[in-house]
Amino acid sequence: MVRKARWWQRGWFGPAEADSIPQDLWDRTLTSHPFLSERSAAQRDKLRWMCAQFLRHKQFSGAHGLQIHDEMAVSIAAQACLPVLGLGLHWYDDFRGIVVHPRAMRAPRQIEDEAGVVHHYHEELSGEAMPGGPVTLSWEDVLNESGEEGYNLVIHEFVHKLDLRDGVADGCPPLPSRDLARRWPPTMQAAYERFAEALALADRFGGPRPWLDPYAATAPAEFFAVACEAYFVKRQRFAIEWPDLTELFDDFFRGADEPSR
Repeated sequence: MVRKARWWQRGWFGPAEADSIPQDLWDRTLTSHPFLSERSAAQRDKLRWMCAQFLRHKQFSGAHGLQIHDEMAVSIAAQACLPVLGLGLHWYDDFRGIVVHPRAMRAPRQIEDEAGVVHHYHEELSGEAMPGGPVTLSWEDVLNESGEEGYNLVIHEFVHKLDLRDGVADGCPPLPSRDLARRWPPTMQAAYERFAEALALADRFGGPRPWLDPYAATAPAEFFAVACEAYFVKRQRFAIEWPDLTELFDDFFRGADEPSR
């Protein structure tokens, strides 16, 4: 059974609050997510306005009987809007649906081996972002966000949507300038290789484990999404550990517009 979200899609806001979210609800959202409350007053005001627009134009659905209540929707919206605070909501205009599952999902998969035999299996997912399609999230994993570990499922999946704007999940979203287009591939590739090497040394020889989810080593697209989680939720540590990526991400996320295609 799928239950749809409520007030933000039924014209709940009166004329005086058309571009806002109730203050008490917004305050609770900021309190629940310190990396949001740490933003400047101007950024918080802009984020609140963007969240209201996001909620008006997206369709939330709860899977397996999960009911989407106000705090869930605003929490997801606030975290989803953070990466596009300087980019603009048009970066999310290629999809409408957000499906929230109570817990991790089992997605059917298939793979063809070298002999041409197709194998069917199920993969457990905490979230998924599909090209031109909806974003799916496990609410249990959304609640398990960790500032100390730099983990945030919502940011992870919505950054994938940015990456997919050009149709390819490769860790390189459409870039707004020639300078960024020149710097992005070598900087990201060097960081990805450095992380994968540090993780391999830790696994094989018991060395110190690098600070980022090991899942980042599975593909450049995953490294980009995992790195962005940490960049947004634990910026101070991320800037120390990854100064090159911090500068690169600052130049991209702070006010760039999507290039024409």
